Amino acid sequence: MASAQQQPPEIAVNDLTYSFPDNRTGVRGVSLRVPPRSRTLLIGANGAGKTTLLRLLAGKRLAPAGSISVSGVDPFKDGLEGVTYLGLEWVLNPIVRTDIGVGELLRSVGGDAFPARRDELVAVLDVDVAWRMHAVSDGERRRVQLAMGLVRPWSVLLLDEITVDLDVLSRAEFLAWLKRETDLRDCTVVYATHILDNLAGWPTHLVHMHLGTIREWGPAQDFLDRAAAAAAPGTGIGNSRLGELVLGWLRADLRDRGPRNQAKMGTEGLTYSQGGLGGYGLEDASKAK
Repeated sequence: MASAQQQPPEIAVNDLTYSFPDNRTGVRGVSLRVPPRSRTLLIGANGAGKTTLLRLLAGKRLAPAGSISVSGVDPFKDGLEGVTYLGLEWVLNPIVRTDIGVGELLRSVGGDAFPARRDELVAVLDVDVAWRMHAVSDGERRRVQLAMGLVRPWSVLLLDEITVDLDVLSRAEFLAWLKRETDLRDCTVVYATHILDNLAGWPTHLVHMHLGTIREWGPAQDFLDRAAAAAAPGTGIGNSRLGELVLGWLRADLRDRGPRNQAKMGTEGLTYSQGGLGGYGLEDASKAK
């Protein structure tokens, strides 16, 4: 039988429900398939469940038996080699803020074993191997994280808001590199982000999450074609078409969810009034009586 590493880098999720130890539900009834060599954008408002889903796919949390398959195996039980998860918490590690050199860090993760990939990533991310980690910016520290995390060839890459600190050029170069990777190698990317600039033509698939569930998922072009057919003439061209699609999804999510505090506060606390940021202000209910 073929080993796990030889299986196509696809992701299958079947009726996945996961609750935290305090009984909060992280995701509920999630089912989807991410095909090999795809680039999937995971879209949703803050708290939609994107990070929870990514961490489950990475095997960092135990999912119910049979609910997740990554390259043909359970990522938690089998610890599949080749699955790489990169999130925001890395830069908070005190070790990566000490007086340590970038060259040392790259060697510590096997950079010398993959010199061509190491040098390519250093160039793409514009990393200076002479940097000392206590003396770099957050954006530069993020570039080092990406170089370290990706220097070993991966089959499934899970990215959680990882480009938030990058400047526009660095982010564009990095995303172009990821596209080349999936074009040239048998690998798959799932990328959760709120930043949609310069993503026209990048995603092959979209997954729309809302309150721990998946509202819709499928080939990106299908969604864009439907959005284009429904749009007014002359609107949403090129990159903005994806942006308008996602904005529409998030607006509908907000309408369906409703205000966060209205039901909780009632007439005794704060009430919403027109005005203020985003069309809503806050006033003391006791003064409104």
